[in-house]
Amino acid sequence: MVKVINSNYFNSELKSQTEASEEKCRILNVWDILGRRWSLLILKNLSSKNVVRFNELKRSLKDISNTVLSDRLSELEKEGLITKKIYPEIPAKVEYRLTTKAKDLEPILQSLDRWCEKWELKK
Repeated sequence: MVKVINSNYFNSELKSQTEASEEKCRILNVWDILGRRWSLLILKNLSSKNVVRFNELKRSLKDISNTVLSDRLSELEKEGLITKKIYPEIPAKVEYRLTTKAKDLEPILQSLDRWCEKWELKK
């Protein structure tokens, strides 16, 4: 006896699994960027001001080393979330600001902040 498989059901099930897999990949890609230690806090600090200099960020993020801050800023810049402007001065003056892409994250950052307050999540 041959069992007939409904191809429409099979195709829709396969499509549903593919969409779920693609969504999971997108979330993992975002998490690769934002899930790194300090990344969200850097973005949150940049969102509170129009322009922030390196030492301002360093002071606002207690316990972060210069190397880690510099690495995270470079990663966020590479991903198109922040811009870096270097002024030809001595000593060097460097400013960071959010891009339009990162500004779209502000409501999410604010929601995360409210969620942490609600559930009293602290470091």
